[in-house]
This record gives sequence, structure tokens and C-alpha cells, in this order.
Amino acid sequence: MDALLDVQWFSLLLAAFAGGAFGAAVGALPAFVFTGFMVIAGEAANLIGKVLASGTGMAAADASVAITGAVAFGPVFGPHISFAGGAAAAAYAAKQGYMDTGHPFHMAKDITYAHGTKIDVLVVGGLFGILGALIRQVSGGLGLPWDPIAMGVVLSALFHRLVLGFSVIGTVGGTGLFDMSPFEREEKREGGESRRFVVEPWLPHQYRWGSVAFLGLVAGLLGAYTAIETGSPFLAFGISAASLLFLNLGVEKIPVTHHITLPASTAALAVVASGPEVETALLSGLSNEMGLIVGGLFGVLCALFGEVFQRVFYAHGDTHWDPPATAIVLGTFLIALLYFAGVFGTTVWVPVP
Repeated sequence: MDALLDVQWFSLLLAAFAGGAFGAAVGALPAFVFTGFMVIAGEAANLIGKVLASGTGMAAADASVAITGAVAFGPVFGPHISFAGGAAAAAYAAKQGYMDTGHPFHMAKDITYAHGTKIDVLVVGGLFGILGALIRQVSGGLGLPWDPIAMGVVLSALFHRLVLGFSVIGTVGGTGLFDMSPFEREEKREGGESRRFVVEPWLPHQYRWGSVAFLGLVAGLLGAYTAIETGSPFLAFGISAASLLFLNLGVEKIPVTHHITLPASTAALAVVASGPEVETALLSGLSNEMGLIVGGLFGVLCALFGEVFQRVFYAHGDTHWDPPATAIVLGTFLIALLYFAGVFGTTVWVPVP
């Protein structure tokens, strides 16, 4: 058994190295778009499998396909591996002076850039792919109450800033962490960084509080509806992630919503769940309409969480710190807290000890 576990760990880490290197090769954002496509494919296959199983008497679990878990969220396109590895590779490449993309912010924030076959950049991506896999395995193995994949993305960003010599927060411009007004006035930095804005919002079209909250409501409702109708907490996330193809292609003002749809889908499924195992919870067996309302509320909260984190960790820093991943960590942690408090009868998929 020990030998088998050793082989499994070696296979995982080897695949994670390749996944992180591949994320560096194609770019962090393009790799994440593929995550979205594979989640859609995996969840569609699982839904078809359930239909076939119901007609044959087969257990639904036996008819499921491992595309979502093994490919979309595994070493191939798991965001903690391919996206995080690509983001770390961009930070390294920018520090080495390899990047000159015309990006209006710090070059290390250009996560659309494909690094091709540059070996040292791919090695950095691969090493951070291994780091992401280890974080995910430890967090999930201990049953820590949040999305372990999102936590892998968050901690990987922290580590690449520390390891590569970047400030964790950056140079705070304006009147403080939350002040975006210097960007609106197009104020530039002084000295050698005069080409850069004093404050660099994660999405120049998606940072005003009211607009962000309304987007959270809309995407939260859609995520909740998709989850309730299909039973999948991940399908809306996949659609949100895949929609970023247009952002990567330069279509203006494409919203980013995967940090909204995933917690909203999960919360909606938690409150409509019924059965003996959840009947003692305060919110269980609710109507689909109430599920939509809860999903919409979680959408608003997680959209605002993302905006808080972008203002603290992205807008003043020099590398990509992913606001959606950080919001997903907090959103799923909130779901776990509500479960511990007896408000939700299930966390759906969020690990708990």
C-alpha cells in the first residue's frame, strides 16, 4: 500500500509539473479558459450519464465520467496548477525582462501572454504547478473548510511574490488601499515607472461598487438557476470561465463572474437539499425560488469580496493576485460556517473536517 501511495504521489507531482509548465506555455488566462471548457464537457457528460443510469438501473456514480475532477480540476487544467503556474511564470518572465507586451500595467500582470517554449519560464511554471498540487492535497486531505483549489491559487500568488522578490501589497497610491480615483484621473507613477498608473484596477470596466454588486446579483441568480435545474454546482462556473475566451481575445468589457456563479450555485443547492440528513438545518428543503434568492445574495457577497481583494492585493501590486480565487475561498468558507452553525444542512461539495 505504501508503495502504491508513493507511485500515486509521484504521478500527481509529475503531472502537476507538466500542467504548470503548460499553463506557462499557453498563458495563465488561456489555460483557465480551457478549464471552463473542460468543466462544461465534464458536467455535461455526468448529466448524460445520470440519464443513462436511470434507464438501466445502474448507480449514478458508476455512470459518471471523471473529466471534471481529473482533467478540469486536476493536474491538466486545475487552476491551482495551470493558472497559478502561468501567473508565477509571468512574474518570473517580467522580472527577467523577457516580456515587452505593451501591457498598460506591470508586465507581470499580463496573464494573457503565452511564453511558448522558453525553458526556464516553463520550469518556473512547473514548479509552481507542483506547489499548487501540494496545497490542494494538504487542504483537501485535512478537510479544511474552503475550496482547496481556490486556496491553491491564492497561496501560490503569495509565494510567487515572496520567492521572486515582489512586495505582497505593493506601493499604495492615492489615499489608501481602497482609493481607485487616481486611475480615474489617469495619474501615473513617478520615476522609472512613469508609464504605469498609480493604481491599477484588476478590471478597468468592473470595479465600481454598485456595478459590481448588481453584476453579482445577476450572475448569482443565473448560477443558482443553472445549479438547481441541473443539480451541478460546477456547470455555471464552467460557463463563466469559458466566457473569458472573449476577454482573452480583447473583447472590451467582458465581465468576470466565476467567483460569483460557483458560490451562488453551491449555496442554492445547499438550501434546496432535502432528506433526513439535512432536515434539522434552519434552511433546508426550501423552494427553488428561495434557492434563487439565496444564490443571488451569495452572488452579491462574493462579487463584493472580489472587489475588496482586488483593491488590497492587486491594484497596488506588481504581479497577478487573483481576486476571484480569493473571493471563492471566502465564499466557500462562509458556506462551511453556515453549515457548522446549523443554518445549512450540507456544504454540497465544500470540504469539512
